[in-house]
Amino acid sequence: MAHEVEKVTPLRPRRPCPECGRPSQRASFPFCSERCRNIDLNRWLTGSYVIPATEDEDDGSEDERG
Repeated sequence: MAHEVEKVTPLRPRRPCPECGRPSQRASFPFCSERCRNIDLNRWLTGSYVIPATEDEDDGSEDERG
């Protein structure tokens, strides 16, 4: 039965893990393991990853209109 599972075409192509570069696994896609998935989650939760935002120069422009 294990040989039948290997014949199934994967839904997604294997890609390198964004943390360590090893091939990704289906159970923890796009990571290779739960460990790498948790490392990435920890970086988001601690603020290591930040989405850059642009500050508007005219912060008070809405107050002037009204």
